[in-house]
Amino acid sequence: MDRPKVVLGVSGGIAAYKACELLRRLTESGHDVRVVPTASALRFVGAPTWSALSGHPVATEVWSDVHEVPHVRIGQSADLVVVAPATADMLAKAAHGIADDLLTNTLLTARCPVVFAPAMHTEMWEHPATQDNVATLRRRGAVVVEPAVGRLTGVDTGKGRLPDPAEIFEVCRRVLARGILPPDLGGLHVVVSAGGTREPLDPVRFLGNRSSGKQGYALARTAAARGARVTLVAANTGLPDPAGVDVVPVGTAAQLREAVLKAAAQADAVVMAAAVADFRPAAYATGKIKKEDGREPEAVALVRNPDILAELSADRPRPGQIVVGFAAETDHVLENGRAKLRRKGCDLLVVNEVGERKTFGAEENEAVVLGADGSETLVPHGPKEALADVVWDLVAGRLS
Repeated sequence: MDRPKVVLGVSGGIAAYKACELLRRLTESGHDVRVVPTASALRFVGAPTWSALSGHPVATEVWSDVHEVPHVRIGQSADLVVVAPATADMLAKAAHGIADDLLTNTLLTARCPVVFAPAMHTEMWEHPATQDNVATLRRRGAVVVEPAVGRLTGVDTGKGRLPDPAEIFEVCRRVLARGILPPDLGGLHVVVSAGGTREPLDPVRFLGNRSSGKQGYALARTAAARGARVTLVAANTGLPDPAGVDVVPVGTAAQLREAVLKAAAQADAVVMAAAVADFRPAAYATGKIKKEDGREPEAVALVRNPDILAELSADRPRPGQIVVGFAAETDHVLENGRAKLRRKGCDLLVVNEVGERKTFGAEENEAVVLGADGSETLVPHGPKEALADVVWDLVAGRLS
């Protein structure tokens, strides 16, 4: 079988060295990768490195091998073009159709999905010109992942860091797997909650649950790969940030509620995949609760936490907003799920059976997605990404 053909464009930023790791992941997973660096990129990483890692000569000039018409053929034959890092200059040229080197010519001739992974200083990323260029590219169907927050060059820190190459690879893999142009969630803002909340009992102990956050992160990754702007509210996960996703870390149910409601004010869809504690201790002990010989501990009084899913469903800040809930059940799964759907008032409810050795922490999941319209969609056992794609298919259908 022919291997998927990927063009890796590298523009001239200090993060160019990180593209070597992305290239390695692409080649080792069976992709046929051709690297097209700009002249500035070659000042950071030389052509021999790209050739050795890709197994192909490095194309840099429109005037090289003219008989093969490289400025046209490279883009025409690609299954995916990914530019990482994509500088502010490269985003501007791509948005305005400037073709002054081999990479920008390739972008104009490509008829396949295109992914940009920006990297630049915060001020450059936030500049209105860059934001307009990003909006233009997204409107045309390109996937422009949000840069990460972290250490930049020198002593600067902020938004503009190239996302982890492993996470960029996951975006590329998902885009290639779907092969849909334009991305069906392009132009949408979605909010996903993930993980499990923890309710403090004292400075040492808390009430929590077994949720790993993997299903919520799969939902965030797939939405980003399908073109959405994603806000991920993550509760106690310890997982690496997905590329192109704005991550808001939280701890308790109250913190999760505040973050989700704030993000939902501008969202087209909200997916509540987090395992939110139903109860919290009525009182917080400022010192560690001690074990005393000969005395049984006092009972821990609990109070209810706010019902975030019901609140979102009842008071939607935007007309037409889609709200999706999750129901983790241990018995009478569908019966309890249907009752919860009626009680919460959401549009879709993902119902799955959970337990000590089921779902939590696993890489696979299976579920039934119940719709307020009476629909039932069975998702067989498989990767959590597969369930995430089904959820977004159903959300996209309702939004359209």
